[in-house]
Amino acid sequence: MKFVKMHGLGNDFVFIENKDGRDKNFSELARCMCKRHTGIGADGLIIIAGSDAADVRMRIINADGSEAEMCGNGIRCFAKYVYDSKIITKTEFSVETLAGIMKPKIIVDKNGDAGLVTINMGKPFTDRGSIPMAGSAGPVLNEEITVGGEPWKITSLFLGVPHTVTYVNDVEAVDINKWGPLFKTHEVFPKNTNVNFTELIDDKTIKVRTWERGAGATLACGTGSCSAAVSSFLNGYTGRNVDVQLYLGSLHVEYNEDDGNVYMTGPAAVSFTGEWPDEV
Repeated sequence: MKFVKMHGLGNDFVFIENKDGRDKNFSELARCMCKRHTGIGADGLIIIAGSDAADVRMRIINADGSEAEMCGNGIRCFAKYVYDSKIITKTEFSVETLAGIMKPKIIVDKNGDAGLVTINMGKPFTDRGSIPMAGSAGPVLNEEITVGGEPWKITSLFLGVPHTVTYVNDVEAVDINKWGPLFKTHEVFPKNTNVNFTELIDDKTIKVRTWERGAGATLACGTGSCSAAVSSFLNGYTGRNVDVQLYLGSLHVEYNEDDGNVYMTGPAAVSFTGEWPDEV
């Protein structure tokens, strides 16, 4: 079975094609392929499949075998994969995901390949019931909860997947491996949450470090970066256009005033290709 290893600013994925709909145990395959020491190593497995609702379909299976609704960095890599491999020949197309139809826009480089990719991530939902989060109806904006015996101020929203944003003075000083799981499994989040530790640089720039539900600490998270940018605007810290600094580079996020959608622009890259045995 042929695979392609890709990453979006360090958030890495293994890609396989399943356009004929062959039945496989993708959860077990993801757990094997994504292991850092005995497999290929990745934050998730992404499957390219056919779609009756869009031009193409993306499935993402986290490294722990759970299936995610969406992934911002993953869909940028997905868009580059299907364009460069000529599965899709249009620079603007539709992708079916569990979070709905996403619409990538390819910015072609001088070699004719996909360079930067802009994704319309859709509208963020801020109501507590949409996240979902326990408690009375309404937005969760700069609300205090107790995590690990300490008070934290959080803003939570749903952007394809649930995200929680908390602001810190220095993201590099946060022990993400300690605090991430405590936020993720907090009792107020019945479906768990992704958490984004966010540092304000200025009114146009933030720095984000993310703990993902199915992958743990990652070098980048597209939906998390977008959620942190939206949260920063809603809290009055930034404008609608924000550069999000991650470990290996930056994403640009626009929370569009006219249509209410979130647009993310950033790079995607191929790491290497190979073959994996078909036993799983």
